[in-house]
Amino acid sequence: MGVNTRAVYEFGPFRLEPDERFLLRDRKPASLTPKAFDLLVLLVRNQGRLVTKDQIMQAIWPGSFVEEANITVLISTLRKVLGETEANDPYIKTVPKKGYRFTASVKIAEQAHSDPIPHAPVPNEAPKDTIAVEPPHIQREDAKPVVIPPVALLPSRSRKRITILAVLVAVILLAALTYFAYRSSSAPRTLAVLPLQNLRHDPDSEFLGFSLADAVISKLGLLSSVTVRPSSAIQKYTNRDLDIKRVATDLNVNTLLTGNFIREGDRLRITYQLVDVPGNKILSKDVIDLKYEELLTVHDNVSQQIIKALQLNLTRSEAERIRPDAPVDPMAYEYYLRGIDLMSKHNFPLAVKMLEKSTEIDPKYPLAWAYLGQSYTSDATFTLGGRESYARAHAAYERALALKPKQLEAEMFLANLLIDTGKVEAAVPLLRDAIARNVKNAAVRWELGYAYRFAGMLNQSIAECERARQIDPSFRSNGSVLNTYLYVGRYEDFLESLPDVNESGFFRFYRGFGEYHQGKLANAAEDFNRAYQEDPTLYTGIGKAFACAIAQKNPEGLQILHELEAKIEKRGVGDPEASYKIAQAYAVLGDRSSALRAFRFSIDSGFFPYPYFARDPLIDSLRNLPEFPRLLDAARQRHLAFQKKFF
Repeated sequence: MGVNTRAVYEFGPFRLEPDERFLLRDRKPASLTPKAFDLLVLLVRNQGRLVTKDQIMQAIWPGSFVEEANITVLISTLRKVLGETEANDPYIKTVPKKGYRFTASVKIAEQAHSDPIPHAPVPNEAPKDTIAVEPPHIQREDAKPVVIPPVALLPSRSRKRITILAVLVAVILLAALTYFAYRSSSAPRTLAVLPLQNLRHDPDSEFLGFSLADAVISKLGLLSSVTVRPSSAIQKYTNRDLDIKRVATDLNVNTLLTGNFIREGDRLRITYQLVDVPGNKILSKDVIDLKYEELLTVHDNVSQQIIKALQLNLTRSEAERIRPDAPVDPMAYEYYLRGIDLMSKHNFPLAVKMLEKSTEIDPKYPLAWAYLGQSYTSDATFTLGGRESYARAHAAYERALALKPKQLEAEMFLANLLIDTGKVEAAVPLLRDAIARNVKNAAVRWELGYAYRFAGMLNQSIAECERARQIDPSFRSNGSVLNTYLYVGRYEDFLESLPDVNESGFFRFYRGFGEYHQGKLANAAEDFNRAYQEDPTLYTGIGKAFACAIAQKNPEGLQILHELEAKIEKRGVGDPEASYKIAQAYAVLGDRSSALRAFRFSIDSGFFPYPYFARDPLIDSLRNLPEFPRLLDAARQRHLAFQKKFF
């Protein structure tokens, strides 16, 4: 068995174990909320360096509506746990108007844990004149010998019986081995490409780890003979010690690509291996030495090696689609990779700048335009970019498709934008055409299920989303929620479809929402309150309003909803499905006029699942209002027109 290590940090009487999420004081557990724990890890890992408030916001609440006061609350929590006072702050120093610095001396210890497939060791100091990193090797455990009693010591009849029995056992074993070998060789390939590890820990090159993996994923995602996990599923493994078998189980894959890189000036060395996890063997390994300006060739080289090692059969159209990309200006490609990495960290404003620079240097690279559009969309959604950012996103997608018609990323991103901006009818043809060319792409099917949900085609929505999760089970944990289960009253299925609620306040809100529909009000209130406390965002704010209704604190709940509506209005373009949930909360809290206003906004913005509206018990208090039938009929007419056009 191999041995790997996890970083453990020691300071004063404290021991911080990030991977196990433990904080010990004098060997006794200290209690912290998840967000406070994450902030402590961030500060300790940056010991001695200023961590700005913006950096904290992006790291602890990526892509969320939060006030700066939330940081102050977490810092106060940490100081109480660490035993600091106003006159004595040996751990966390406040840098006025800028951020915080962890000033205590930190000792980095290591904790051993077994790893059945060990990785290349990270050197403390690599030689300056060479980049020699050998790829890791797979270790096999020797089979234990089978002890058989000496046949000569047994009677002849017993020896004959044992001989016959041995033959039968051998035949059965041979048949079983043949069967399982066949099963192993014929099992569909499911692949995860993990972020490359930066052996030098050079901050300026850190972006390469995730962005190069993303480039390989994008290339292989065009193939039908292998199912590749999306970048959103592998992002959490960036710069982490890995237990290969555990990662494979977590991602539900039988094949993993792992590797590392070292940059030396204008030279780059990448070492990688393709691992068949059930067979505990390396299918392929290689070392790529190249000039830094040749980065564009990496994902093509690695993709071709994977295709060869897995013996994938490509159709003629697939072979055409994964041909090496046309030359791109090296500097433009570096800005593109930096933008991709920043998007994975939810730093959308800076991602926009990087991708804009990429398209400025080389305006003929379609992927840069596609991801620039997505960064505009995300910036608008999460940082109040508003209508102007949505317009820029649409123009970027159109530019990408003009350069490369049928580009999958641009089609998906554009379809999502169309759905969220009230044009679901225009999104469906794009998605159906993309599915026809990418039948095993889970993300496209999920997006189509999302479109059907907005239009009220609920059974069809469930079918597409369930198909997406059959193809790629990671859709259970990548931020996707199968809301349609709620809309048809399948509350148990909805709760079962959620990932671990401890992953985010967003998922905890949805567990509370499912419990609320089941009538489990005490459980729902607990989840709503905890979600909002840990992660105050748009959705958890709605949940907090429901919790106020349960506690009969209606004025407090209404105030929260009014503030959320103000933020949506400021953003210019809102989430119409979230607006409907605001309408539901208003109705439950008794403010029927505000509920009708939010309901109207939701329909006008393109959310019109009429069958759900017709039976939703949360808005029953609105049904006798004069305007309600008109709103319901507007949703019905658009739903029927959609149904007639597409089904």
